[in-house]
Amino acid sequence: MQYRFPDNFWWGSASSAAQSEGSSLTGGKTPTTWDHWFALEPHRFHQQVGPADTSGFYQHFRDDIALLAELGHNTFRTSIAWSRLIPEGRGEPNPEAVDFYNAMLDELLARGITPFICLYHFDMPMAMQALGGWESREVVAAYAEYAATCFRLFGAKVKHWFTFNEPIVPVEGGYLYDFHYPNVLDFRRAASVAYHTMLAHAAAVRAFRAMGGEGQIGIILNLTPSYPRSQHPADVKAAHLADLFFNRSFLDPAVRGEYPADLVALLREYDQLPQVQEGDRSLLADGRIDLLGVNYYQPRRVKARLEAVNPASPFLPEWFFDSYEMPGRKMNPHRGWEIYEKGIYDILINLRDNYGNLPCYISENGMGVEGEEKFLGDSGRIEDDYRIDFIRGHLGWLHKGISEGCQCLGYHLWTFIDNWSWCNAYKNRYGFVRLDLASGERRIKKSGQWFAETARRGGF
Repeated sequence: MQYRFPDNFWWGSASSAAQSEGSSLTGGKTPTTWDHWFALEPHRFHQQVGPADTSGFYQHFRDDIALLAELGHNTFRTSIAWSRLIPEGRGEPNPEAVDFYNAMLDELLARGITPFICLYHFDMPMAMQALGGWESREVVAAYAEYAATCFRLFGAKVKHWFTFNEPIVPVEGGYLYDFHYPNVLDFRRAASVAYHTMLAHAAAVRAFRAMGGEGQIGIILNLTPSYPRSQHPADVKAAHLADLFFNRSFLDPAVRGEYPADLVALLREYDQLPQVQEGDRSLLADGRIDLLGVNYYQPRRVKARLEAVNPASPFLPEWFFDSYEMPGRKMNPHRGWEIYEKGIYDILINLRDNYGNLPCYISENGMGVEGEEKFLGDSGRIEDDYRIDFIRGHLGWLHKGISEGCQCLGYHLWTFIDNWSWCNAYKNRYGFVRLDLASGERRIKKSGQWFAETARRGGF
């Protein structure tokens, strides 16, 4: 084989409770911000499909986990729904949810699949949002209690915990760019949300270690390399600032236990710093992780601004750079994202050289395609060779990183089965498994069969 991976490499995929479980207001589960927002503005969701209409993992988890085994998975990441386990955000756990998550974990382990469990994947309980969401330190405290409850209930079965998935996304979507509830545009509030999220992360890590938790605890970050248009100092500075805002604002506190000094100085200069309290510094230092999940989809290409900023406009990261479209770039036309496989290697080298080469794995990578039914073959299988090419290209660069000493332990595709994706609903399909929305039928795509063989052989 041209690309052979270590014998203990983690082959698998990722999902989330909010995007796969369904039954969003049954089984004792209370509304999240997504249920609330969909009830308010269903037109904001593709074809007005909301969070109740996901792939039905809550009912079909045994059959779905059997498919994971058929796909050659030895690992699988999903999340626990805070509003299912603790319906009011604080208090006693919901017995029905405890039974469900125990049964789900038991089924994974019985199939030889190691569970990776994330505690928060964009699904803020509405009861907590009513207190201010991540703007509130009361919610930070409630999250820490929720995390400790999860460690106590499921710690015997879960040895790989992750506090948050892509914590910058609720910051961007909810407080800067209007694609998550509560649809606010206010950078200072965004900075507070980001800061409190990392305090919550650190509080969960501190609780895990205080309880003597076995295994590892980490965080999932979407790291998007910032490439300058040129080596002109102005373009290089623009890329550095983009990296500070969108990568290092979470990477540095998670790995180093502190924020980059130049990011703090920049926000202080523009009066955008969040409020800091006594004890925050030591708490952040205690939040340093054991394991990093890296979500990678596309690069960020930037250049120096050519026009002055309107001082009356809302403060945004884009005050400091413009986007740049590289000529000749390879595109996924369905999603509008650039495909740049080498980015995955550049991330690993950066982690090796600048972040102590901490253990990591690719926790998400994937290709969303609209109208995938047009690739349905006579046999009823989706012939998604484009997805196979996408995965092969990224695995090739990942393999190069490993061969050069990077501690990358695995690769998970987003996602196992075509699932509901926030405001896009089912517009773009990502799965190894095709979901028929009308019948609920599951059928493995060509990419799933290829991946299963690759996982069993340990390479390609």
